Amino acid sequence: MSNKNTITSPLTGEVDTSLPNPPPHGGRQRQVRREKRDIHGWVVLDKPIGMTSTHAVSVVKRLFGARRAGHAGTLDPLASGCLPIALGEATKTVPFVMDGRKTYMFTARWGEERDTDDAEGRIVATSDTRPTADAINSILPQFTGAIAQVPPRFSAIKVEGERAYDLARDGEAVDLTSRIVEIDRLALVSMPDGDHAIFEAECGKGTYVRALARDIGRILGCYGHVCALRRNAVGPFGAAEMISLEQLTALCHRAAAGEVNLADALLPVETALDDIPAQAVSGADAARLQRGQAVLMRGRDAPIFRGTVYVTASGRLVALAEVDRGEIVPKRVFNLTGLIGSAVPTKGH
Repeated sequence: MSNKNTITSPLTGEVDTSLPNPPPHGGRQRQVRREKRDIHGWVVLDKPIGMTSTHAVSVVKRLFGARRAGHAGTLDPLASGCLPIALGEATKTVPFVMDGRKTYMFTARWGEERDTDDAEGRIVATSDTRPTADAINSILPQFTGAIAQVPPRFSAIKVEGERAYDLARDGEAVDLTSRIVEIDRLALVSMPDGDHAIFEAECGKGTYVRALARDIGRILGCYGHVCALRRNAVGPFGAAEMISLEQLTALCHRAAAGEVNLADALLPVETALDDIPAQAVSGADAARLQRGQAVLMRGRDAPIFRGTVYVTASGRLVALAEVDRGEIVPKRVFNLTGLIGSAVPTKGH
């Protein structure tokens, strides 16, 4: 006899018959949580405007029914675009993505500086001055290379253990010191009208685009803030890998119907290690590394370089390790049991 009180997973197609029959006399139904699964890989979400990065991670984690998830670099709610989300063992590779270069497209709105350096904030300074394209281009070299930048008051920087944005929202004076950031490229793309200018920037870890718009406006004497922001790439992830929340949800339902393989929706864990050398080892050596033991390799199989490598055995990721004179010392060990991402990454974005 079939149980009418069943739930079909939107991912696996498995039927959960653990729900009891409806309680008598209109009583409340007991809610049953779906069991979490071991899922490993990367989803590169095209985050929509209005959603926090934390909420985006929660939604993707729930869609996949994954045990663990995290993101590689916060995007403000008003920003859209590339938000790499790590599931399962991929969370161990998040620092390598966060250290990668990032590409942004942003629009500066002239005439107003705001306390948040974006459109959400309170106006703190105004100007009737509007810059020309020549004036903007003449100062951009000041914002390329290694520059000193003061983060926005409303940022996640910690001040004596407190987030700067929490202090700022409480009305406390937030005095942040400048930091050195790397900006590889900053270009004026277009000027739709006298009040707006669209820029493209490629920069390193810790750069605040909102601060760029603020500081450019100050030097030009016109004041400014970011009114639109989109991140196009983070480390090895770019436009070719991005998927919208709507597309991801539809794909998960197709996987439940057996039309696609859910693993094809996930990039492999090692995609985040694009800039790190790979070292293949035997099955026996892989077992030693996974127990936390070092392996010494001799002869033609011995690595000829020093530094960080990711180790594989039969094409499967085993560990992140340090190599020195043929000795491989494991630093992070991977346990890839369960669903493993198998989508083919796109190069050259």
